[in-house]
Amino acid sequence: MASGVKVTDEVIAVFNDMKVRKAQANEDEKRKRKKAILFCMSKDLKNIVLDEGKEILLGDLGTTVQDPYQHFVKMLPPNDCRYALYDATYETKETKKEDLVFIFWAPDSAPLKSKMIYASSKDAIKRKFEGIKHEWQVNGLEDLKDRNTLAERLGGSSVISLEGSPI
Repeated sequence: MASGVKVTDEVIAVFNDMKVRKAQANEDEKRKRKKAILFCMSKDLKNIVLDEGKEILLGDLGTTVQDPYQHFVKMLPPNDCRYALYDATYETKETKKEDLVFIFWAPDSAPLKSKMIYASSKDAIKRKFEGIKHEWQVNGLEDLKDRNTLAERLGGSSVISLEGSPI
């Protein structure tokens, strides 16, 4: 079900920046790197745009943000839909990993029209986000509040820590 909604160049640029980790990045570049970001529909419902001010930068970690996952969960609007990218840092029994997770937030309390528009536009944004390994549709805070749920999505029982905290 396509909605004809367009994904703005700005959204695509943010995704590409998050996807490509620059090994030679200096400290300042690393601090500006996004850990998480929300996307929403434009007011005219024709474009998927950045949700202004709804982001976590790596430079925020340890200063204004202690637990990036909990901070991310609190950024989600309780009564409306969003798309999100979350750069999960986790450890399995074998190795340390970082993966981008695409999240479709559609809380039960969101208006039906909003849920329909976001659901029908999801493919437009997913097509632009090539190489995403993990996709997660979330319909309420109870699905998100426990970091174990995200760990399960990332690698099941092999995940032993998420964002530096043991599971």
